Amino acid sequence: MADKAKEQHNNILLAVAGFSAVVAIVALIGFLALGRDPEVIQGEMEVEEYRVSGKVPGRILELLVKEGDMVQVGDTLAIIEAPEVEAKMAQAQSAVDAAAAMEQMAKNGARKEQIQAAKQLLEQAKAGLEVAEKSYNRVKALFEEEVVSAQKFDEAEAMYKSAQAQVKAAQSQYDMAVNGARAEEKRAASATVGQARGAVQEVTSYIKETVQVAQMAGEVTDVYPKVGELVGTGTPIMSIAVMDDQWATFNIREDQLKDIKVGAELKVRIPALDAETTMKVTSMKDKGSFAVWKATKASGQYDQKTFEVKARPTTAVKDVRPGMSVILEK
Repeated sequence: MADKAKEQHNNILLAVAGFSAVVAIVALIGFLALGRDPEVIQGEMEVEEYRVSGKVPGRILELLVKEGDMVQVGDTLAIIEAPEVEAKMAQAQSAVDAAAAMEQMAKNGARKEQIQAAKQLLEQAKAGLEVAEKSYNRVKALFEEEVVSAQKFDEAEAMYKSAQAQVKAAQSQYDMAVNGARAEEKRAASATVGQARGAVQEVTSYIKETVQVAQMAGEVTDVYPKVGELVGTGTPIMSIAVMDDQWATFNIREDQLKDIKVGAELKVRIPALDAETTMKVTSMKDKGSFAVWKATKASGQYDQKTFEVKARPTTAVKDVRPGMSVILEK
């Protein structure tokens, strides 16, 4: 009876030992076959955006695109009504016309009628000088013969000198009329024209700003004002996403950065498209102390910082959109 009980006890021990061995073997096989679960790092697709804004304040007259529209370089996006700028253009153009007229006057010199009048005055002055000279010579001869008094001689001499001065003045007026404005006056007139034309060019550049066009191809993501609303200088009118300039951003703890460096290629998966692709790391930077990952154990552990890793697809991914999740398994 005792032998039978002992035999049963041994059988139980053998069964337990065998079961334990089987469990251990299965666990070992499972560990070797399956290994540890991969670490999943989730990122997000992002896209470059630029904002459309104008240099002049005004009222939105027309919006030619809406959110979701694809635009090409040079497409008209919005029209701004700015009557003040148009008024400035009229003033600037009038200033150009006035300056050009003054420049032409300086170049042309005096009119023919003015030249003729100056010539007649010169001839009249010369005739007066001739009479004064003859009178002076007669009075001088008589004075030398002591026929006339010294006062008469002085009066004749004074009239003669006055006639000479009148001829010189008339000659200067005639020369000025013939030669026109001085070189300095002509240069000043030309400079005034250039200044006025510069003002026109400035206003023209502002007028161009009333028609906003796309600088880069992309998709309209946001339109801020409504038609009829006022916008100030530099106020954003809409945002455009450059769909060809996309990348993925991952926030990765430093203990997961092994084999990840600038220039490395990563195999990633985009669940929304059920697609896999390769991305190349383009930049890595510390997220700062506010983004550290705190260790759960105080013994033998330390705070681990988080890094922002950006990677761009090595080949274009069809239908990818900003905001889509990107999965990196390590």
